[in-house]
Amino acid sequence: MPVKQGPGIGKSGRFFGQRQRNAKMVRAGLYARVSTQDQQTLPMQNGAMREYATRRGWTIAMQVNDVGSGAAQRQRREKLLEAARRREIDVVAVWRLDRWGRSVTDLLATLQELEYLGVGFVSLTEALDLTTPAGRAMAALLAVFAAFEREILGERVRAGLAHARQNGKRLGRPLTAGLHAGQVHKLHRSGLSKSEISRRLTIGRTSVRRILNRMARS
Repeated sequence: MPVKQGPGIGKSGRFFGQRQRNAKMVRAGLYARVSTQDQQTLPMQNGAMREYATRRGWTIAMQVNDVGSGAAQRQRREKLLEAARRREIDVVAVWRLDRWGRSVTDLLATLQELEYLGVGFVSLTEALDLTTPAGRAMAALLAVFAAFEREILGERVRAGLAHARQNGKRLGRPLTAGLHAGQVHKLHRSGLSKSEISRRLTIGRTSVRRILNRMARS
């Protein structure tokens, strides 16, 4: 009687681009993230992922927890990505997609990198499993949403610049300290200290010293 193969394992024995002899050889990296105000859900996330990995017969190679508020607080996620780049894990598991991605664009970029590396990705809550054809189709749909998000952001930036121009705002980089050289020389000759010149012209004292040193050498 033929043996029924588990999800994500094809007839050729390949697991998302990597040849495996059996499911127990799959090394999983688990990632959980909570805000500083919501740390009580961390055990729940980790417990759910460990239970899932056990059901799939995966070996848990590493488990990473990020704690912090705000979309940018995913500093330890990079450790998991580095492990994937070193081919130390075969699949990444998360409890929910928003635990992993800062935005649709960020989510897509990291999923594409994992796919390139031959590393699978599973999100338990959304039942997203990129080790299956259906999961990879969902990733293609995410690419459409990411492109839409980038276009919306671009339109907002262009609209903001146009509005600023209409209101007479000066756009572009601010004046550099070097353009204040004439005023620096004039104020220095009038007897003002470097600190006072810096304060009046709102430029750094280091810049004032540099301008005056150039003047002394010339």
